[in-house]
Amino acid sequence: MSMPSPAQSPSSSRVVLSEADIDRALTRIAHEILEANKGSRDLVLMGIPRRGYPLACRLAAKIAAADPSVSAAAIAGQLDVTMFRDDLQRQPTRPPYPTALPAEGLDDKVVVLVDDVLYSGRTIRAALDALVDLGRPRIVRLAVLVDRGHRELPIRADHVGKNLPTSSVEKVRVRLAEIDQVADEVVIEDWSE
Repeated sequence: MSMPSPAQSPSSSRVVLSEADIDRALTRIAHEILEANKGSRDLVLMGIPRRGYPLACRLAAKIAAADPSVSAAAIAGQLDVTMFRDDLQRQPTRPPYPTALPAEGLDDKVVVLVDDVLYSGRTIRAALDALVDLGRPRIVRLAVLVDRGHRELPIRADHVGKNLPTSSVEKVRVRLAEIDQVADEVVIEDWSE
């Protein structure tokens, strides 16, 4: 599918997750992560820019609220995957974001990659390649706010906020206050003509 031009607009759009829905989904994911990890020991959340990083910070805050022995700032980091992508020639140029590791690094940690939308799986493949360059985690898991299907690689999320079956003419837009300066929401836009 070709990307729509800026002059085009979707034929329809609908909100599928509101701010409250997103908060509930993140609370559930945070508890799932704690349960799967049997607590917060050796846990690191690595958000994939742009929207994965604020989601990782929110999850870290929820985990810290559930386990007072944890500092949200100590377990949240950012993992830029720009230079590991296999579609650099096809995508518009985008600036790399800084990679920021927690002070204790990634070696022998339980690393949870956090992203907003899981689609083809290519961003997560790039994230796995980037992780190998930074350390050797004991376990790598994946948490996403939305899984929309259409995988091109054998990748699945361990923690999902919402499964949204979509068609190839639909686009899932995640809007977060930290990035978009609007109220949090997830919208499905239909670009069919």
